Amino acid sequence: MKLIKSSKYNLLNFLGWQLYIFSTLTINKISYRDFSFMNKFKPKELNLIYYTFLEGFICAMLGFVLSYIILVFLETKFNLSNLKKRDWWNLFLVFALAQTIYHIALWPLLDIPATYYFGSNNNGLMTLFMKLTNVPPFTVAFLVWLSIILAIKVYEYINEVKFTKIELESSLKESQLNSLKGQINPHFMFNSLNNIRGLILENPIKSREMITRLSEMLRYSLTKNDINTIALEEEIEMVENFIEISRIQLEDRLKFTSKIDPGLLKLEIPPMIIQMLVENAVKHGISKLKEGGEIVLDIKHENKTLVIIVANTGTLTIEKESTQLGIKNIEKRLQLIYGENANFKLQEIENQVVAEIKIPIF
Repeated sequence: MKLIKSSKYNLLNFLGWQLYIFSTLTINKISYRDFSFMNKFKPKELNLIYYTFLEGFICAMLGFVLSYIILVFLETKFNLSNLKKRDWWNLFLVFALAQTIYHIALWPLLDIPATYYFGSNNNGLMTLFMKLTNVPPFTVAFLVWLSIILAIKVYEYINEVKFTKIELESSLKESQLNSLKGQINPHFMFNSLNNIRGLILENPIKSREMITRLSEMLRYSLTKNDINTIALEEEIEMVENFIEISRIQLEDRLKFTSKIDPGLLKLEIPPMIIQMLVENAVKHGISKLKEGGEIVLDIKHENKTLVIIVANTGTLTIEKESTQLGIKNIEKRLQLIYGENANFKLQEIENQVVAEIKIPIF
């Protein structure tokens, strides 16, 4: 944020200078009646108070105006992301320049109220030494202001770095997810087209039916390609279409059973993860068994967790010998979307290959 263009900053900066000078200079002079250097003129005490307030206002106003010299440098030449030793030296020189201008301009400006109230300018009221003793307090005032501005700039820079990091991570995650989705669609289409190729000469009618179902599934997957989650019921519908397509080839060798709690159908899950599990169960399990087998889809709710289980007849050895692009994609997508909150497990239990996914329910 550019502070120079911020009306809120300008107001707070003005009030800050006035408050600082008032509390460190004006109040002290009024409290201790530090007007001894003017006693020889014997002015009225009310004039002393008027002058003291006006003196504080002029000192603060001059500091407010000259602080812009330093601020312009900070916002145009002082890059926190690429600081060099030269930048600090330049800041020191700009700071010294502002101080020099401040102390050169201050006394002529204070001559105006001094002449009005006391009939003499500051040359008649203060020695050079007395003027020099005012340099440290006003330098401290600028240092306080500079410390606050640098603290604001460092805070903004840290937040900007954090925001940029979050944006990059989000962009990377989205890119990775889109890449994985791009892998899934061709993978599924390749398997389905292989099935169609095997049935074209054997059964043209079933082949046409498979092409129709495949087109519906591809249309569905393409429309969901730009989103990270879909309703469970939509995924189930896609799975059922896939099973019907697979049955055209496997016929009675493929048995499918599903046990799904109807209350879970509206929950959101990553698209195509169940379909990929079922696809792998068919391709790497059932289709390799002469007598075929059964696929069981069980979806339930346990302790704020959605549990998805796909079990198929077969052994894990067969699975491990096969390419598991779909399985790896599922693992990666779960990690990208849910991090450590999701869990995927693939194991063999009593002559069945069991894939289990656990997704947090928010």
